[in-house]
Amino acid sequence: MRRTALLAAAAALVAGVLAWPADAAPGSFVHPGVTVSEGQLDFTRSKVNSGAQPWKGAFDRMMAGKYADLNRTPEPRAVVECGSYSNPNHGCTDEREDAIAAYTQALAWYVTRDERHARKAIELMDAWSAVIRDHTNSNAPLQTGWAGSSWPKAAEIIKYTYTGTWANSGRFATMLRDVYLPEVINGSHSNGNWELSMMEAAVGISVFLEDKASYDKAMATFRTRTAAYVYLASDGELPKTVPSQNLNTREKIVRYWQGQSTFVDGLSQETCRDFTHTGYGLSAISHIAETSRIQGQDLYGTDVGARLRHGLGFHAKYQLGTAAPGWLCGGSLKLGLGPVPEVGHNALANRLGHAMTNTETLTMRGRPAGTNNLFVAWETLSHGDNPA
Repeated sequence: MRRTALLAAAAALVAGVLAWPADAAPGSFVHPGVTVSEGQLDFTRSKVNSGAQPWKGAFDRMMAGKYADLNRTPEPRAVVECGSYSNPNHGCTDEREDAIAAYTQALAWYVTRDERHARKAIELMDAWSAVIRDHTNSNAPLQTGWAGSSWPKAAEIIKYTYTGTWANSGRFATMLRDVYLPEVINGSHSNGNWELSMMEAAVGISVFLEDKASYDKAMATFRTRTAAYVYLASDGELPKTVPSQNLNTREKIVRYWQGQSTFVDGLSQETCRDFTHTGYGLSAISHIAETSRIQGQDLYGTDVGARLRHGLGFHAKYQLGTAAPGWLCGGSLKLGLGPVPEVGHNALANRLGHAMTNTETLTMRGRPAGTNNLFVAWETLSHGDNPA
């Protein structure tokens, strides 16, 4: 009986291991580990300090901009109110840009080891953690997602690599836990880029807080939303859907996909809206996949990687000038993908060896990539041809 029980227990244990989801929270979190790892930072630092391109040019571009200014004064608010398209804009731009500035200063610290940059990053994070209490109005979830994507990237670098003190790091963690995470963790029923950006914030915050339950919840939402955001032929005749949205007829799905009724590999739910919003979604997918890889679970080898690869390639083709055929968005596209392909290109083409000719051409053409002033910043510097 004892032997039978042991065998049964062993079988159950093996089954449990095999059934453990590939995108579940790691046993212990890796730090710094939100979008960029210590190995990637070390590679970037060595390339910049040796004057190698494109990293030195990317660093110089970052340092010449307003976000690296050591005289920057933070502009925190207790309540950030953001309506549709940030109208009204009560602290929306200030919050997003202070968060990007904190990340920029953290990168500058890591590359230069100039403590003034670390202290400026801390000043920005402390200013907001002392004041902010809420986000309001219709764009609150998206605003929280955008700013909440940049804050943990900055915080991870400072907390785990800066040798000085950050006395208010606990208060900053409380801000992320109490102000940001509740606004994003339950997702959104809006266009896909909203929920993807919200999940990027939720995943990054969960890593910084070492919150495994929130990490798992955000990842599950992310997997569902990614599958419903970029079409693959293997999905069948119609794109996958988010169950809670009740897109249960072809007519509803086509309407949700901006009137697009022909589906091909890489097409996005927002392609026929415009490439800019599509770029937000693709960028968030790449950031979450990169964080997951750093944390030990490789989503690039799953449908997430396939959707990102085809999504980047499909949109890069038209962004580079190919005319839209009549079946695609009525033959008229609104371009403007943005500085978004570096992370995905590096992971899928450089690391995994996928041929991504159009994406590579677009990536090289955009170097050194800057920032979209929302949540994407300096990705040639951090991820361009980075093997770590």
